[in-house]
Amino acid sequence: MLSRVADSLYWLARYIERAENNARILDVNLQVTLDDESAGDSDGKLEWEPILASLEDQKLFHSLYAVTNAETVCEFVTFAKENPNSIRSCVAGARENARTVREYISSEMWERINSLYLWLNSATARQLFASSAIDFFRHVVDYSHQFHGTTNATLTHGEGWNFLQIGKYLERADSTSRILDLKYHILLPSGEKVGGNVDTVQWQAVLKSCSAFEAYRKLHIGPVAPWSVAEFIILHDSFPRSIRFCAEGLDASLHRISGSPRTHFATDAERLSGKLCSDLNYATIADIFKMGLHQYLDAIQLRLIEISSALLKEYCEWLDPSDESEQTQSQSQS
Repeated sequence: MLSRVADSLYWLARYIERAENNARILDVNLQVTLDDESAGDSDGKLEWEPILASLEDQKLFHSLYAVTNAETVCEFVTFAKENPNSIRSCVAGARENARTVREYISSEMWERINSLYLWLNSATARQLFASSAIDFFRHVVDYSHQFHGTTNATLTHGEGWNFLQIGKYLERADSTSRILDLKYHILLPSGEKVGGNVDTVQWQAVLKSCSAFEAYRKLHIGPVAPWSVAEFIILHDSFPRSIRFCAEGLDASLHRISGSPRTHFATDAERLSGKLCSDLNYATIADIFKMGLHQYLDAIQLRLIEISSALLKEYCEWLDPSDESEQTQSQSQS
């Protein structure tokens, strides 16, 4: 497979997954602020600044908007063309990558991406966003699910499919860590204790944002506990959005491409992904909380960036530093 094709497939999957996860992050914060009776007592900055912190977009946001509230943050993360990581920008990036590899993907995959792109740029999407932002974000998530299902059902599971899987799992692991880290950044109201009503609502919202609430409830009966939620989202070995599951999927796809057994490594990306899998397989939630949840998730995000860089260096060395369009795509991973 050509390096340029591999790169486009990788980024196609990452952009689709990033759009979905941005929708999930906004959805969970809207749910939290709606359930938090004290949220209306402030100007909204305390509830929405953590979104920008978790996405690392504060500087760009504050250069475009004078106030930080639900309206401006949702507009920035959803529709702002100036934001390269907005939902609309991610879908546009996915569509452009899909367009360049039309002969390598199925027509059904192209139709799913193109339909989402056209819908996001339509008046219908704007009307739904204005009337019910939560329904809008869930619509974006549904489109993403349709794309992944269509991909698995219509594309040969060869090298191209594996590069799509790598992009999907790497972006999903990063976004799951950010959704969980978002709870760390949210400030509880004055007088509210850990384990209080507001804290429980927030942890439930984190689970729902990962479509994990029902799966979690099948394993845990009783009050929602922070350590059990973190353990489930980070370390569960069979939940599709857990960081451990994503790391395993990423590592397996890398080894299928190189043909090396998973007990060895043929590339630096495989070495890094193998170490990440090993650490997650033997980690305990006690170790994670001892290190600090925020610090642990920060370290995971840095390791995922290292894997991405090693992957691109190994398989996409064709990138020309003088090509501004390719530079923009490569740098947007962080």
